[in-house]
Amino acid sequence: MRLYNTLTRRKEEFKPLCSGEVKMYSCGPTVYNYFHIGNARPFIVFDTLRRYFEYCGYKVTFVQNFTDIDDKMISRANDEGITVKALGERFIAEYFKDADALGIRRATVHPRATENIDAIIGIIKTLIEKGSAYGSDGDVYFSTRSFEGYGKLSHQPLEELEAGARIDVNEQKQDVMDFALWKKQKPGEPAWESPWGLGRPGWHIECSAMANKYLGETIDIHSGGQDLIFPHHENEIAQSECANCKPFARYWLHNGYINIDNQKMSKSLGNFFTVRDILAEFDPETVRFFMLSAHYRSPVNFSKDLMVQAQTGLDRLYTCIYNLEFLLESAAEGEADEGVAALLDGYKKAFSEAMDDDLNTALAISALFDLVRDVNSLVGADAGKDTVVLAIDTIKTLGGVLGILQKPQDKGVDAEVEKLIAERQQARKDKNFALADAIRDKLNAQGIILEDTPSGVKWRKQ
Repeated sequence: MRLYNTLTRRKEEFKPLCSGEVKMYSCGPTVYNYFHIGNARPFIVFDTLRRYFEYCGYKVTFVQNFTDIDDKMISRANDEGITVKALGERFIAEYFKDADALGIRRATVHPRATENIDAIIGIIKTLIEKGSAYGSDGDVYFSTRSFEGYGKLSHQPLEELEAGARIDVNEQKQDVMDFALWKKQKPGEPAWESPWGLGRPGWHIECSAMANKYLGETIDIHSGGQDLIFPHHENEIAQSECANCKPFARYWLHNGYINIDNQKMSKSLGNFFTVRDILAEFDPETVRFFMLSAHYRSPVNFSKDLMVQAQTGLDRLYTCIYNLEFLLESAAEGEADEGVAALLDGYKKAFSEAMDDDLNTALAISALFDLVRDVNSLVGADAGKDTVVLAIDTIKTLGGVLGILQKPQDKGVDAEVEKLIAERQQARKDKNFALADAIRDKLNAQGIILEDTPSGVKWRKQ
């Protein structure tokens, strides 16, 4: 497997630190609101990478944090007249509702910043002892110039980064590029005891501390959105490598941006959508399928028209599965056809080759559509039971790697519809085709599509 490493700007063969094991850290949400459609992309993409590693036989330890203390949380909690803790609990629960709907599996560990204060204080103390951080009137700052490799992830020299930096009026930094590890308590803010007085952690330090605590000093993969490369991930590297004197993460993976109707997503443009907004209109599996239909490093354009196209494509894949399940009900016993088995093995290989090429889910989905096309042609009413089962299992297994194609067919029609289907069958036996057609039209009006096949009548909801 080859992955594009932001650190080296090239595809590299993936070799884990420990054979058969993968240690992954992916940045999670700041829990002051529902997460938006841009956040959904890294959550879906790196969940898929985790699934693929497990499909390949790796044991994966996957850590995704919750930032549950920061300026935005404090501001919103104050506006609502509640505690920051209560706000965090609420939106962590809401995160799981939306993430579960999108098929995003729970991480091995979901650590919270506020539950790891001791680990955060510990790494800050180490940085001070090593001369890479300093206290200043209750704040603690990281000394950026103490780390020679600063800028290696964003591939910008320190001088260029410095040109865009600034110092806020209330900061006591020694250098414009230094950043806060610990923030002195302001009136009314939550705070924790520390060697530097009451305060709270800065944003960047929490991920360094929690990755170190749950995965070790060096991890295999660190991932997140492209917007996190600088300053967040750059600062994580600086902190972690100064504290531990070891490489922090061996592979850095970042997904591309999402545009809305070919425009950058922005509240000022009125095109800012939370996942909760999108799920009110579209099936969550369609959202996931849409996200994976483009390569994760490419920018992707989100629009209603493209979502409708994604739904049509997903329906095509499901129709194949449901047709096979219908065939299975009357299939005769028989071993799997060797030609079909070889065909399916070929598509499994094509799928894996696509995923091994820097998680090319777009190409993997293309292989899945080709598989379905050939199955539709080759697996018919005369297929033996084992052939049908093998086809179903192959499609659903590969779909499962992508987090799709696991829903059973909804056959929950009411008694009246069942009665109409039976009446139509009887009308056809009686050669009363006018009545049979009228019943079909009535069912169509209710969104029930009938299909007459050599194996009997199939139906599905439109």
